[in-house]
Amino acid sequence: MTALIVGGDKLGNIPEVLHQKGFKEYIHWPGRKKGMRKKEVPNNVDMVIVLYDFIEHRLTEMIKEQTKSRNIPCIFSKRACSDLIGKLDNCLQCGRCKE
Repeated sequence: MTALIVGGDKLGNIPEVLHQKGFKEYIHWPGRKKGMRKKEVPNNVDMVIVLYDFIEHRLTEMIKEQTKSRNIPCIFSKRACSDLIGKLDNCLQCGRCKE
């Protein structure tokens, strides 16, 4: 599986957490600059993770619209690994993500 992480200047242990949860790859968009709004969520993404502590507000809206219209699971989390783990566990149990 591939995850798109939006937000967070530094990811810390987040890539390791994703690997433990079955994600083989990740793409990171820092999300603070206005130009990020012009980007499209890549087609090869199985899940989008928005780190809402570190993201430009309108980018959040754009990500939400794109993921909803393309039926891509999207979670909103703090940058803390403990918060992300809980939200990932809940999301991965629903079965919408591709394995």
